[in-house]
Order: sequence, then C-alpha cells, then structure tokens
Amino acid sequence: MINNQLYKSKYLTIFKRLGSHSVFALIALIVIGGATRVMEAGLACPDWPLCYGSFLPFKHMNLRVFLEWFHRLDAFLVGILILFKFTLSIIWKNEIPNWLPKTYSLLLFLVIVQGSFGALTVINLLDSYTVTGHLLIAFLLLITTISINQNLENDYIEEPLIWWRLLFFVPLLLTLIQSFIGVRLSSTWSAHICLSFNKQCLILNTHKLFAFPIAFSILLIIAIAIYKRSLLDENWKYLTTLIFLLFSQITLGVLSLKTNLNEPIFIIGHQLNASLFIAILTTLIFRNPFTKKSPNHSLNPQTVGINS
Repeated sequence: MINNQLYKSKYLTIFKRLGSHSVFALIALIVIGGATRVMEAGLACPDWPLCYGSFLPFKHMNLRVFLEWFHRLDAFLVGILILFKFTLSIIWKNEIPNWLPKTYSLLLFLVIVQGSFGALTVINLLDSYTVTGHLLIAFLLLITTISINQNLENDYIEEPLIWWRLLFFVPLLLTLIQSFIGVRLSSTWSAHICLSFNKQCLILNTHKLFAFPIAFSILLIIAIAIYKRSLLDENWKYLTTLIFLLFSQITLGVLSLKTNLNEPIFIIGHQLNASLFIAILTTLIFRNPFTKKSPNHSLNPQTVGINS
C-alpha cells in the first residue's frame, strides 16, 4: 500500500515540476508580449507563423524583429509544454486524480485559442480588441496553470476557508478589468493622445481610478489577516509580496505617466508587475492556508524501505 502511494506521488511530483516551469514560461510570455507592444514590434514579422518566411530570420534580425520572433518562440514552447503535460495525463490517467486530464484539456484548448488570437493580431494589423483578447487569454492560461499547481499541492487539507478565498476574487477580477483597460489604452494610443492633446482621456482616467478599489480591497484583506492572526501567520510571505507589488505597480504607473510613456522600462515593468500580482492573487485563492498532513503524508522513498 505504501509503495503504491509512493509510486503515484512520483507522477504528481512530475506534474508539479512541469507546472512550475509553465508558470515562469507564461509570465515571461506575457512580459515579452508587453515589450513587443511597447516597442511597436507587433508587426515586425509581417507573416505568421514564420517570420519573413523562415523559422530564424537572420537577414532581417534587429531589436523589433527579435522581440516578435522571441515572443512567438516562447509561445510555441509554452504550447509544446502544455501539450506534453496533457499527453502525460492521458497516459497516466489511472495513476493521477480524475480531474487532472480534464483540466489539462481546458488548458490545451486555451493554448489553441491563444495561438489563434496571436495569428489574428498580425492578420488584423494589431486590432485593439484582438490584442486585448490575446493578453486576457494569456492571463487565463496563467490563472488556470496556477490553480492546477495549487490543487496538486492540496492533497491533504482541512475544510477550506471559502470566505477567505472569495476575498481575493475581488482584487483579481478588478486587476483583470484594469489590465483590459490598460491594453485598450496602449493599443488605441489613447494615453498618448490624452497626455499630448488632453483629448480622449476617458480610458486613461478609468485606468487610474481602478487603482483605488484594488488598493482598498488588498488593504482590507491585510487588515482581516492581522485580525485573524492565524491567517497572517500562514500567508505572511504572500501578503507581504502582494503589498510590495501593489505599491510598486502604482509607482511604475505614475512614472510611466510622468515620462509621457517614453520610457519602455517603466511600461514593461508595469506589465511584469501586473503578471506577478495576478499570479500571487491566484495562488492565495487556490492554496489552503491550513495544511493538514495525512498519516502517510511524510512518507518518502528515503524514509520508507522498499519492502515496507
């Protein structure tokens, strides 16, 4: 019995490791996509899926072509990684939880949709709604991947605190909406028009205003965690990171506007921060703050003999 549990845990360990790689790859994909947009490199490769008709366009390589080419390469690798995980989940379906192959099929579907939107961004010449959809699906991929990782970690848990999880849905939803507005802001040039000519400022003002309810919801969660000391003790690393990301995100947003959106480092940092912010919020939603070990939870190959 113990050997069987150890045997199955090896499969789950593989999925956990692959899941961690997927999270880093998706965050990199989102940030590189943001850099591509900021550097106006979205059409640096005029065709799709190749770039200037080749996999590696040496003759046409410059910074913008490299950004667009590398963004596509990262997207391809993410797709291969998710396809690999889905394939393993089918092969090992009898050794893993029933929900895992189904969830990986959803993840694979999102990858296909994401790739389709990537193609449409080129075909439709960076249409604003297509670019926005492309980013939001990337965020959905990130959220789904993190939820899978956390569910794999929560094999043995106490009764989940539903109210605690629901608290984090509010800032997560608001952040996704703000990201939607932010992409519309950049893809329609509304920010430049507003800052330069004081026209079409509605999108920019709405984007700025959304920072207030997000900040309030995070501070409220921190206050509740302090009041419920056990929640703070179990989650202080995540909550501290969340506070840091909140204030750094506001700072980067202010700096972007102060420099009239002429400093790519601030805008790219703003995108990176948003991705990490969403990742931490998702982790807090799907992790259980109170983990309870099962009687055999501490068993591992080093402590259990082969003939146990």
